[in-house]
Amino acid sequence: MKTIFDKAVRDELTNRINSLGESSQAQWGKMNVYQMIKHCNTWNAWVQGKQHSDLRQEFLGKIFGKMALKSNTRDDTPMKKGMPAGKAFTIKEKAGDVAVQRDILKGLIADYAHFSNEGFIHDFFGKMTKEQIGVFAYKHVDHHLRQFGV
Repeated sequence: MKTIFDKAVRDELTNRINSLGESSQAQWGKMNVYQMIKHCNTWNAWVQGKQHSDLRQEFLGKIFGKMALKSNTRDDTPMKKGMPAGKAFTIKEKAGDVAVQRDILKGLIADYAHFSNEGFIHDFFGKMTKEQIGVFAYKHVDHHLRQFGV
């Protein structure tokens, strides 16, 4: 399975991120390219322990989280369209500097080479192993890049 902890996978994601520009259009969903990249930045910074570290597992996650995590990390099946972003990761601002956000995202992807937040608790899935984090982080970024056709 692809994992964000693999350098070749990080390089592939970085090349795809480089293809995003101001005129990139979503093939599904409500976010524009700026919102999508900023959403990915916020989410990856959270996974790496750089922000939103105070989020706790939701009640429904305590019931269904482990089952959903297992189904999302058991194979290379891409994430489905229409997955909810979560309130903490919804980007309300509609415009900004895409190039700056793209560079931030590439830096966050590179930072997975030195990942050290193994106590990470996802707000829905709960406690995740490093292997699960690697697979899901890849799938999350891949999902949004596919959303914009790259």
